[in-house]
Amino acid sequence: MVAKKVPFPVRRASSDIGTQLALWRRMQNLTAQQVAERADISRDTLRRLERGDPGVTMASFLGVLRALGTLDRAVDALDPMQTDVGRVRAAESIPKRVRH
Repeated sequence: MVAKKVPFPVRRASSDIGTQLALWRRMQNLTAQQVAERADISRDTLRRLERGDPGVTMASFLGVLRALGTLDRAVDALDPMQTDVGRVRAAESIPKRVRH
């Protein structure tokens, strides 16, 4: 199977997020083993995530966010209704699907 090429902006964001997760972990004085156990993943998976590997599953990523106590903050950050565009569109009819 041929691996799909990951676009540079995605690789950069993945690397930045990994660095930030490692910082959150260290700020809370947690070892990699503690976070991995709390997230129900291996230390190797956590290491890959902290190094910015974009191939780590979303379940692993969200588990680490939960283990670090930042899951709700991440979910809120992605809430479109917290943006100006989202609030304007909330007054309009938002379609369930978009087809072209």
